[in-house]
Amino acid sequence: MQRTREPGGSAGAEAIRRLLLEGDSERWDAVSEALLFSAARHDHVTRLIEPALAAGEWIVCDRFADSTLVYQGCGRGMPLADLAALQRIALGPLSPDLTLILDIAVEDGLARVGRRSMITDRFEQLNLAFHRRLRHGFLRIAAADPGRCVVIDGAPEPLAVHRAVLAVVRERLGVALA
Repeated sequence: MQRTREPGGSAGAEAIRRLLLEGDSERWDAVSEALLFSAARHDHVTRLIEPALAAGEWIVCDRFADSTLVYQGCGRGMPLADLAALQRIALGPLSPDLTLILDIAVEDGLARVGRRSMITDRFEQLNLAFHRRLRHGFLRIAAADPGRCVVIDGAPEPLAVHRAVLAVVRERLGVALA
């Protein structure tokens, strides 16, 4: 099993990650962010994900293409059709078998981030309205694609959330993870 993340996961994508997450919260506009995320995702997919899948490995990725639809589309207002076109270029026919959306009230989620680290990224610094648009966007994606997406209550303590994730993976993919 390969564990990876976005933005990042490959050397080129990690370099782009620093550009995307560091600096002022308004460093980039929606189009610039979407292009950078797409470049990072394409590098990640071609250099890490596709070779791992070809070798028969499972991939577990912290964030993926839905995040760009939500952050730059729902959050920043970029047209979803434009983002979908970028995704087709960056991903080709690749699509996740399962997407887990950990749902928690915006205020509670941001409080957890604050407790977890003194350092926040550009997106975590944005206002509550932005984060409410993100939550709504993720829930809309899950409602539109229940065959791929499962919403998991992220409010309980971490071990309970972990157990819920494992149960969904076992049920949906037939894989028992420890």
